[in-house]
Amino acid sequence: MTLDEAMAQLQAQADPGRAKGMAEYHKVPRHYLGVPNPALNDITRDWRQHMDVPARVALADALWKTDVFEARLAAAKLLTQARLRPDDSAAWDLIVSWVPDFDSWAIADHAMMAGQKRLVADPSRIDTVEGWTRADSHWTRRAAMVVTLPFAKQNHPNDTETAIRERVLGWAETYVRDPDWFIQKSVAWWLRDLSKHDAARVRQFMADNGRYMKPFARKEAEKHLPAA
Repeated sequence: MTLDEAMAQLQAQADPGRAKGMAEYHKVPRHYLGVPNPALNDITRDWRQHMDVPARVALADALWKTDVFEARLAAAKLLTQARLRPDDSAAWDLIVSWVPDFDSWAIADHAMMAGQKRLVADPSRIDTVEGWTRADSHWTRRAAMVVTLPFAKQNHPNDTETAIRERVLGWAETYVRDPDWFIQKSVAWWLRDLSKHDAARVRQFMADNGRYMKPFARKEAEKHLPAA
């Protein structure tokens, strides 16, 4: 599968009217094709089934570099799979290389969904993620919370997973003092998901740090907490 062939498949599903609406919604100046997400899912599923991992990494790299909205989503979807064989560092390294380019939640979230799979497959990669928490860009700092979301959703985490959960909550303690909406939202999202699996830990976090959070973030974080 060449880049030209891949782009031709995406172009075949283009909808100019939808593209105009997407451009207005996302408010980031780049080219939009207007391809619906279900169509993107079908196209990339077929690519995954017929390409080995090195070929998928190469195509994902090329698609990302086009800076076309749907091409970047497709790049992420190409690498969103729990098990990759081989699962060497190539896919993870490519995903990490995308992080400084984040400028919208939709692209960032798709890329981080791919990143979540690779982080769960090799939790030692959390050391790389921690570096994102000190970045100037709020998109990069936010990505650290999104990529670690699987560790908020575990009912019976092992020792390594528990350590990662506490590590991320440590990041969140510094994030709550940041007034940026996206940073506040990322903390609230993480706590909301954790509350379904460890309500006591979220109550403790909120008791210690809730006063620093924006009202909307406090409400979101406590959304699923059972009544005390």
